[in-house]
Amino acid sequence: MTDTVSRPRPRLDAHRHADLAAAHAVLGCLVREIALPDGDVTVAAGAAVLRLRHLDVALRCAVARISPVGAHRYTGPVQLRLDGDRWTDLDASRLAELVAAELTARTGRTNDEFIGQVRASRDAVTRLLAERPDRDPTPTGEPAIDAYVDSEQSLLFGHPHHPAPKWRSGDADKWRAYAPELRTAFRLHWLAVPDDLVAGAGPFDAMVAALDPPRPPAGHRVLPVHPWQLALIPPAHPQVRRLGPAGVPVRPTASVRTLYAPEADLFLKTSLHVRITNCLRKNARYELTGAVALTDLLSRVPTPAGVALLTEPAYRTVDAPGADEAYGTILRTGLRPHLGPGETPLLAAALAAAPLPAVDPVPWWRAYVELLVPAVLRCWLRHGVVHEAHLQNVIVVLDSDRRPVKMLLRDLEGAKLDTSRWATWPDGVPSQAAYEPRDARRRVVYCLFVNHLAGVCGALADARPGIEPQLWRELGAVVAAVAADLGDPPELRALLRGEPLAAKANLLVRWQRDADRAAPFVPVPNPIGSRR
Repeated sequence: MTDTVSRPRPRLDAHRHADLAAAHAVLGCLVREIALPDGDVTVAAGAAVLRLRHLDVALRCAVARISPVGAHRYTGPVQLRLDGDRWTDLDASRLAELVAAELTARTGRTNDEFIGQVRASRDAVTRLLAERPDRDPTPTGEPAIDAYVDSEQSLLFGHPHHPAPKWRSGDADKWRAYAPELRTAFRLHWLAVPDDLVAGAGPFDAMVAALDPPRPPAGHRVLPVHPWQLALIPPAHPQVRRLGPAGVPVRPTASVRTLYAPEADLFLKTSLHVRITNCLRKNARYELTGAVALTDLLSRVPTPAGVALLTEPAYRTVDAPGADEAYGTILRTGLRPHLGPGETPLLAAALAAAPLPAVDPVPWWRAYVELLVPAVLRCWLRHGVVHEAHLQNVIVVLDSDRRPVKMLLRDLEGAKLDTSRWATWPDGVPSQAAYEPRDARRRVVYCLFVNHLAGVCGALADARPGIEPQLWRELGAVVAAVAADLGDPPELRALLRGEPLAAKANLLVRWQRDADRAAPFVPVPNPIGSRR
């Protein structure tokens, strides 16, 4: 199998390529969240045709691959039906205008940001396509780590089911220096915080020593901060000093605000007051304390061989009003302890972003799902721990033959506890880490099956057309084996009987301008169960 994240990129007409990608993303959201649940879409003769019922107009787009969960791969322009059987091409901007009109009529609410965000996301992709270096300008020389960094920085188009996946608040000229897609590297900026203003937990100083920090003045401790954040929110407390840029280079990962230091093999999850996709990316105090508390708790939750958690054992922030969320930094453990000779870590989202060739895709897929699925389902149903194992939260380790041999789970902000499985709430874990049973089921089903496995399955099917039904059958067999091992829990029994899967409605939550935690979910077809 080849390294899919090194595929050639189209250079000609970057704007047209970006506009098509933007239109396909908006259309994919429209199909999944509106037309499919309402029964207003048909896929036949190589095209998806859907109706905007409140506008009484029809749209269509050619389909290169039909997905059993409605995550089709579109090709060519989105078109609007005119009189009779005449169709006209729509660019992403015009499509966004139609979608905005439909959603206004449907919800009774308006959103004066939406069309501009779709356009800005498209324009950002245009810039990324035009300016991305052909090669990493600052490689480490360690092939496995360079491949990992490349996978984190390869996602030029972003989430395929988000209406504005590359929209970021702030001036584009400012964020360009910190864009992972442009293969950037930079140095952290450091603050010196007086001892009596330091809040934190865990071995923070011991861990950041690998970053080669500057020496703080007497009575102070160092705090690494994203340089973009300091440009947005300069230190307001008179006793906090700037020490400037220093230390080993860091690389922004796909999340933008989480940074990886290859030399130190350390991740830093920084606060960044920038809206990326749905949320302002700041670390609230409960997220800081929760990372360390969950690290301690999850160290006692077993995971099967081949699956590990990147823990978050330390944080530090400024203990002053307004500064705690502005400068809170979480430290996350690195990759090298989990890698054997010849093994390569890759972000799962990079595997799903393009056709994924495998010499024999069925055994490859079976190895993949047998690592990931039992681990996530058992953590949930046996231990009450919900891992949001979506494509950006899982690092896949491939052996020298490019076969999956390990899965690394990350980001404890997304880890939650199912309240129905915890009779006593664990000490130190914030209440925001609680999920009611319905929320726990939705998040597991969406993140694991709809976001993650449907994406990787589709990438394998793009490389080997027609194989997708067999891959879903293999997945169903793995779920059935886990269900049998766990005593046939009702949650898995429902999946195996064909109960619809759940998908997070990114279009609707963006339209309603709600917090991400309040995102609605919509049903999507279930190819795992018996009613396929």
